[in-house]
Amino acid sequence: MGNRLIEMNLPRFPLLKDEEMRDLLQKAQQGDSFARDRLVNCNLKLVFNLVKRFQNRGYELEDLFQIGCIGLMKAIDKFDLSYDVKFSTYAVPMIVGEIRRFLRDDSPVKVSRSVKELAYRIQQTRERLTGKMGREPSVGEVAEDMGLSREEIVNALEAAQTPASIYETLHQDDGDPIFLLDQLHGNEGDGDDIPWLDMIAVKEMLLSLPERDRKILIWRFFDDRTQADIAARLGLSQVQVSRLERQALKKLKGLISSGDSIINE
Repeated sequence: MGNRLIEMNLPRFPLLKDEEMRDLLQKAQQGDSFARDRLVNCNLKLVFNLVKRFQNRGYELEDLFQIGCIGLMKAIDKFDLSYDVKFSTYAVPMIVGEIRRFLRDDSPVKVSRSVKELAYRIQQTRERLTGKMGREPSVGEVAEDMGLSREEIVNALEAAQTPASIYETLHQDDGDPIFLLDQLHGNEGDGDDIPWLDMIAVKEMLLSLPERDRKILIWRFFDDRTQADIAARLGLSQVQVSRLERQALKKLKGLISSGDSIINE
């Protein structure tokens, strides 16, 4: 991943000292395009390092890098020189916030407009408090500033998060990659050899069965109850439960076979 910086042909510029940074910021905010370009170029590595946090999200690194640069330019325009903080301290949440907004707005999971607007206002508040305090504010501090509860802040931020793919690469060396799916297991020690994803598919198919059939199969194969126990619950004989169980399994097998045929077409 480190070689991608070279592959993207990014210009190499030295890091700026604080005094030089502030002088360029003042000039850039006064309309000096040269100062603005130099500030952008000297902070490209910062943008690149932040963009790497969002790899394996289904987007090209170069595209996210361009979005991050937009956040950098916004930070240049909005940075208040009266703040006694480094520019990078202010720019980091601005750049990350711009990338997160892009991922949120392009997310396949639809979130209501009101929640999106609240999440956006929360991000703006976080950026403002970061510049004022010189550090990332806590959830409680953001909530107090906005006059909201911590629960409202957390719920809005969680709703605006981009969902991770189960095929997202968690680690890869010289061997095969390890995906998020590989780390998802059932309850520890339950002795269940059914793959986690297949278990979800089976539970979804159970919803297509009549309620009584669904209850029988869930009690038998998920709750590990005996036919006698189920018979007592339903007010039936054990023989009747045994017959209903066979019929329910036959229906479920038909649903699975039907699903396989659709996939293979």
